[in-house]
Amino acid sequence: MICPSRFVQRSDDPRTALDPPTEPAPARSSPYGRPFWMAYAGNSLITIAVALLYRYADFVTLLGGTEFHLGWIVGVGMIGSLLMRFALGSGIDRYGPRRVWLGSLVLFSLVCFAHLSITTCHGPAIYLLRIALYSSIAGIFGASITFISGRVPMARMAELVGMLGTSGFMGMVVGSMLGDLLCSTQAIGRPQMNQLFVLSGALSLVAIVFAWLATRGSSQNLRRRRAPIVALVRRYQPGMVLLVGIAAGAALALPATFLRTFAAELGIARIGLFFAIYSPTAIVTRVVTRRAGETIGLVPMTLIGLAVLSAGNLLFLSVEAEWQFLFPAIGYGISHAILFPTITASGTGTFPIRYRGLGTMVILAAFDTGQLFGAPLAGAILHGSGLIGLPRYPTLFVAMACLLGIVGAGYALTTRHGDGPPNRTHRPEPVKRRRKKRRVLAASG
Repeated sequence: MICPSRFVQRSDDPRTALDPPTEPAPARSSPYGRPFWMAYAGNSLITIAVALLYRYADFVTLLGGTEFHLGWIVGVGMIGSLLMRFALGSGIDRYGPRRVWLGSLVLFSLVCFAHLSITTCHGPAIYLLRIALYSSIAGIFGASITFISGRVPMARMAELVGMLGTSGFMGMVVGSMLGDLLCSTQAIGRPQMNQLFVLSGALSLVAIVFAWLATRGSSQNLRRRRAPIVALVRRYQPGMVLLVGIAAGAALALPATFLRTFAAELGIARIGLFFAIYSPTAIVTRVVTRRAGETIGLVPMTLIGLAVLSAGNLLFLSVEAEWQFLFPAIGYGISHAILFPTITASGTGTFPIRYRGLGTMVILAAFDTGQLFGAPLAGAILHGSGLIGLPRYPTLFVAMACLLGIVGAGYALTTRHGDGPPNRTHRPEPVKRRRKKRRVLAASG
């Protein structure tokens, strides 16, 4: 017997390009099987490689650059990767996460090795490599998240994304410590920088093995006519969730950028305690709350995360000594652990499964946008408050807490469902139309 849905699925009619009639069901096997743990190992290796490159500023300095050049290089790379995210998301949906994941890992490794030939920061080569580096990272994490989240029902998506994300926290700690070990000499030279790039590239090559094992045997998306990206984003965009992602991205990026200068203003020499508490707290929170999105709901969990993040900013006001970094670090760790998986699940859930790769990239782009514009906004607040006589950093932390509160209130008021924006599924074809097709097929067969 011929199934009528096959004719609809293969149709090249542009009117049906955005409306697949059915949604494939996720696999019912255990979500924590071999694919998950292989993906976990691969992501752990790549986050170690990324953390090794936290010393990119030293590389730019060795090439004769200043903070001005560093800011431009990083900014151009971020903007380039933001633009590439949409193409990568469309590629994931068209060719499958396996190909994009493996291809992005290969590109990351090649970019790391290509940095060995860079001798100046004043030419276009370093900018192009930075764009390629950020784009490969976007492809790696976007494809891995899409692959893992596509194996479970919507209700457990936040759980799997959150547990996969714990690999990032551990990789961040190991990579930063390994980078300190390789660059422990008082005068950092080109040999140390080359070691960082070579080790990062080698870790990416090993991660390819785990990504291949994770996706081995997975069904690949068929090549189909390229769907219009702008139309898809406009149709399935998750609305207020994007603003929540931007606000969360801006707030979560503050410590990496301004914690050092905040500590220096207080006369505190070290900031390592903050990150030493931040990562373990996030890991423990992810494990403890892994099923909370399913039991409590994504919207309540997102609001809890925003409230804790707002409180974490206010806890900076009480810091006067190094050990007191403990309190805001706990707030930031808990909120990061909650917000990233819940926002990702809420945002990508509005996209049909066949466009889940694009949905994932849209949400990750929201976090990146928050980081891109959050730092200049924070710098403007620090500069402006100093000019009018207000305490600079207390003003920044209070302003960020208020911003998170306003966004959280708007999100709560505009979201009616306890589990986040409704998953927009397509209505089945009318019964009369299906019966007519069956009669035609029966007469022709």
